[in-house]
Amino acid sequence: MTSSGITRRGILKMGIGLGSLVVLTVGCSSQPATPTTASVAPTQASAAQPTAASAQSTSAPAMALTSATSPPAQPSLAAAVPSGQEVLLNGAGSTFDNPLFSKAFSEFTKKYPNIKVNYQSVGSGAGIEQLTKGTVDFGASDAPMTDEQIKAAGGDIIHIPITLGAVSVGYNLDGIADGLKLDGPTLANIFLGTITSWNDAAITKLNPDLKLPNTPIAVVHRSDGSGTTDIFTTYLSAVSPDWKSKVGFGTAVNWPVGIGGKGSEGVAGQVKQTPGGIGYFELAYAKQNKITSAAISNGAGDFPLPSSDGASACAASVANKLPADLRVRIAGCTGPNDYSISGFSWVVLHQQQKDQVRGAALVNLLWWMIHDGQSYATDLYYAPLPAPVVKLNEAKLQSVTYNGTPLLKS
Repeated sequence: MTSSGITRRGILKMGIGLGSLVVLTVGCSSQPATPTTASVAPTQASAAQPTAASAQSTSAPAMALTSATSPPAQPSLAAAVPSGQEVLLNGAGSTFDNPLFSKAFSEFTKKYPNIKVNYQSVGSGAGIEQLTKGTVDFGASDAPMTDEQIKAAGGDIIHIPITLGAVSVGYNLDGIADGLKLDGPTLANIFLGTITSWNDAAITKLNPDLKLPNTPIAVVHRSDGSGTTDIFTTYLSAVSPDWKSKVGFGTAVNWPVGIGGKGSEGVAGQVKQTPGGIGYFELAYAKQNKITSAAISNGAGDFPLPSSDGASACAASVANKLPADLRVRIAGCTGPNDYSISGFSWVVLHQQQKDQVRGAALVNLLWWMIHDGQSYATDLYYAPLPAPVVKLNEAKLQSVTYNGTPLLKS
């Protein structure tokens, strides 16, 4: 397992055109659908793109954003893993999750030393591929698997939302601190290659108090399949008709311009070393690498910086609307404290486990992650799961079986 030196602290919400629009897109069928406040949306960039459905703006009541006040006790590991037996669990996928996983898995092993976790931060696409091939016990992805991907993996894949996080738009401009203002159409035009200089009129109009340099913009994007890309391009598709029609959204898209970096680590590294660079990555990578972050318009007249609080504010309005399979994208939310480019990340695993001991160790690890493990989220720039999501996760984990018998032991 990798280690991380990150300390300290986002679901997708956008202002789209007129008024306050909230769009909840759920499921991942490959078939196009007409979006409603809860509609099917595919993962693939080539499939139907997200559009905003008109909805009356409402103010969601405040709700607890942590696990239940008195969470269920950790299931008995003594009943799950025989005394003296060591289990090594292998996982792969999301680089978005890696800072949180590094800390939380390390703490879990301190408490339960007979269970070790080896996690490969290789990107969501690669994690799904390894789960499909059966080379890992679990995958991690910031984009829900499509129906086709689930079928290819055996048909029994379940999704466990494991965290929430904000995707930072980081930039490298000498003398320009955090908070350069960008709205959706301007950001889309940068990544389309139609805005090529940092002192372009569209950027200076948003930042009249800044002296922006005549520096060429160097776009950096992911070169590998990435759930972070899915979150970012879903946002761009919702705020820019040009992006939606020319590029679309997905874990991998045909980028009009820019250079690729492998993993969030690679994109952050390229931005940091490239004058004029701009890219996207989980907020923890911006903080770890001391990369400045843009303030993104939420369509309600505000330009919030990425934050775990921004993710939580938006999550509160959708936590009670999740589909039964927990596969969901959110494009909407225009509250003053909401951050527009954020999303859930999931652990994906087989509902029917082939090895009793490894399966029991895995569901116990994930039970701990959705309860005790959430305590590490905020300090690593993630948002703790809302209590309603934790309850849904509990039911999913209780459905995991070996030979028809549930693996969680009370």
